[in-house]
Amino acid sequence: MALYITKQAMQITLRVRPGDPLPLYQQIVRQIEAAIAGGRLSLGDKLPSHRELALELVVAPLTVKKAYDQLESGGWIETRRGRGTFVAAVRQEGGEVREHLRQRALDLWRESQLTGVSLTELIALIREVRGAAAASDRSKDPAQKQ
Repeated sequence: MALYITKQAMQITLRVRPGDPLPLYQQIVRQIEAAIAGGRLSLGDKLPSHRELALELVVAPLTVKKAYDQLESGGWIETRRGRGTFVAAVRQEGGEVREHLRQRALDLWRESQLTGVSLTELIALIREVRGAAAASDRSKDPAQKQ
């Protein structure tokens, strides 16, 4: 499913997997946090309403509302009455960001252990993703196309 961000006509892809042990709302939270932390969503980008996103992802509106509530309480997004929901200036300090990333790395490592992916393979996957993301960023930046 695709989530369209209106400010920059940017698109990020969100996927929810009903069979995943992680609750649907938490899947949404993690993907939006990653998009913000990775720079794919920027300060001021407008997010769809929870009803619009629920329709797009084929989940209950309350699932998206719960995700948005958690993102808002974490300082990732802010809702402006009558205007919508926007990416906020992330209020996490360096230590908090590092701890957040540490927890995500731990979750990833645990998942790799459950699925039989070695540490070497996991590191190779991270490098592959980093390279693909950098190439994608360069292809979208007109200044880089020379």
